[in-house]
Amino acid sequence: MIDSRIKKLAENLVHYSTRIEKGEHVLIEAFNVDNSLVRSLIKEVHKVGGFPHVNLRDNQVIRDLLLEATEEQIEAWTENDLRQMERMDAYIGIRGAENINEFADVPEAKLALFNQIYKTKVHSNQRVKHTKWVVMRYPNPAMAQLSSMSTEAFEDYYFDVCTMDYAKMNEAMDALVDRMNRADAVRIVSPDTNLSFSIKDIPAVKCAGELNIPDGEVFTAPVVDSVDGVITYNTPSPYNGFVFENVQLTFENGKIIDATANDTERLNSVLDTDEGARFIGEFAIGVNPYIREPMKDILFDEKIDGSFHFTPGQSYDEAPNGNNSAVHWDMVLIQRPEYGGGEIWFDDELIRKDGRFVPEYLEGLNPENLK
Repeated sequence: MIDSRIKKLAENLVHYSTRIEKGEHVLIEAFNVDNSLVRSLIKEVHKVGGFPHVNLRDNQVIRDLLLEATEEQIEAWTENDLRQMERMDAYIGIRGAENINEFADVPEAKLALFNQIYKTKVHSNQRVKHTKWVVMRYPNPAMAQLSSMSTEAFEDYYFDVCTMDYAKMNEAMDALVDRMNRADAVRIVSPDTNLSFSIKDIPAVKCAGELNIPDGEVFTAPVVDSVDGVITYNTPSPYNGFVFENVQLTFENGKIIDATANDTERLNSVLDTDEGARFIGEFAIGVNPYIREPMKDILFDEKIDGSFHFTPGQSYDEAPNGNNSAVHWDMVLIQRPEYGGGEIWFDDELIRKDGRFVPEYLEGLNPENLK
C-alpha cells in the first residue's frame, strides 16, 4: 500500500510544481528509489491526461559506466538521452542516493568530461531551458544517517519539509524579490568572511516548490567581475563524490584567486574545469523554516533557514550574469548564532542579522511566520 503522504507529494509535484496539462509528455527519472513515488506520479499524470515516461537509474551502474568511459561513449550516451529529453514537456527528477561518495573513485577527468558533455547538453541546455521541471530527493536510511536521525524520524521530517505550505512561502518572498531587484551593493560579514559585490540590474527569482523539493530560496547573481574579498563556508559541501570541508575562497575582480579546503588540490581541480568555474554564477538566500542543519545534500542544505549560498560556475538564464561553466557548485554558509552569526547588507540597509530578517517588511520570511 502506498503511503498517503507519498500520494500527497505526487499530487503537489504534478499539480503545483510542474502544473502538468493534458497531452504533455512527462519524464520521471528516478535514481536509487523504490517505486512507490514513481507509481503515484504515473497515476497522477494519467489523471490529468498526460503521458508519463520513466527512467530508472542506479548510481552504482553509472559509476561502472564512468570508470572506463571514453569521450565517444559519453557523446553517444548524451545523444540518446538528449533525443528523449527533446520530446518532453516536463521533467520530474527523484534522487535517492544510498552513498553520497559513490563516485569518489571515478577519475576527475572522467567526471569533468561527463559534466561538460552530458550534463551540459541534456540538463543545462535542454531540460532546464525547455521543460517544466522539478528535482527532489527521496528519503532513505542513508539520508537519515546523514541527518543523525532514525529512519522513521527522518521520514516524518522529510514530509514536513516537502509538503509544507509553499504557496504561503511564495507570497512572503515577494518583498525580498522586490528589495533585491532594487539593490546594488551587497556586503556579507561572518567569521573569516568579508565579501562585497554588486547585484545591480540582475533579476531576483523566488523558488517556492516549483523547481526543487524541498525548496525555499531567493536567488540572483553578482555582476560577474564585482566580487571582492574572502568567504569561508561553514557547511560540508559534497561534489563529484567527495565531501569538501572548510572551503575558503578569495576573490579579486570577480575571480577566485586562491582556494583552500580539506583537499586543496582536488578543490582547485574542480575550479580549473573551465574559465567560468572561478567566477560566481549565483547568490541565494535560504529561508526554509524546517531545514536547520546541514546533511551533506545540497537540495536540502542550500535552503537552510538563516543561510545563503554563493555558487562558483554557471549562472541561470533567469538571473544571468554572463558566466558560463560546466560547474555549478552551491556552497553554503549558515549565519545563525550557533554557527557564528553574520550580517547581510544591501546598500546601506541591514537586511539580515544572525540569520533573521531585520526590516519589518521582510519579517514574513522569518521561520515562525512560514510554518
